[in-house]
Amino acid sequence: MNNVLFSIFPNENFIDLGMYQYGWERCQPGHSFGPAARNHFLFHYVHSGTGTLMAENSKGDTIHYRVKAGQGFIIFPGQVTMYCADKENPWEYSWLEFDGLRVKQAFELTTLSMDNPVYHTHFRELKEKMVSEIHYIVHHAEESPFHLIGHLYLFFDYLTQSARTSTPPPTGKMSDFYLKEAITFIEQNFHRSITVENIASVCGINRSYLGKIFQKNVGKSPQEFLIQYRMVKATEMLRHTELPIARIGASVGYENQLHFSRAFKTVYGVSPSQWRAQNR
Repeated sequence: MNNVLFSIFPNENFIDLGMYQYGWERCQPGHSFGPAARNHFLFHYVHSGTGTLMAENSKGDTIHYRVKAGQGFIIFPGQVTMYCADKENPWEYSWLEFDGLRVKQAFELTTLSMDNPVYHTHFRELKEKMVSEIHYIVHHAEESPFHLIGHLYLFFDYLTQSARTSTPPPTGKMSDFYLKEAITFIEQNFHRSITVENIASVCGINRSYLGKIFQKNVGKSPQEFLIQYRMVKATEMLRHTELPIARIGASVGYENQLHFSRAFKTVYGVSPSQWRAQNR
């Protein structure tokens, strides 16, 4: 029997919540990974055995955590970590790497943070449902991206609900309203020649405050989010249509094909035509 399963999610065109890779491993004694930093959120759930997580906290200090069966740990983007299976009782775990528009904000309502990365909960039923969703995703890599994303939403809901704080979060914040207004405007006008100033003006706030809202809740500037949104829409057209590159660029707000190609290559590392050839 294989001791590891590993899959790469084939589609990055999900903005609110997307998946990058996932798998399962029954580790050998002393097996370790790192030190390394991830670009996205990475969650491990330990099915059996034990191991040690060595993770930077918010102050940059490396803290050692003992993690056992029935627990898990979350790695945050940019956080340097290393983890190692016990030599006597090595762990078996499953993992999911994910990210998205609402992920950072959702974790702020839980007990999980860079200073508290170990997952454990008193909500047994929610934890069991979460583990069931991890198991399904890991063992159904052949299903369609939309099918797996549906299960990722369920996993994320069970994770955040089971790790929620006991203190209810504040509601009705104006910053949430402005963020929603800004994102809605981008979704409805990304194909036009809009600027960050346009977005801030629609929300009735200045550009600086809009930038603070996006950095806190999304982890990106408004400009970075706008470009990412446009590029995701561009990849959909590159994959599913025969439209010429210039037409696709114009459809996502770039009247100049050269500007579109430069922006696309900055995000994906290849030109639009190369991406189309590799992903069709």
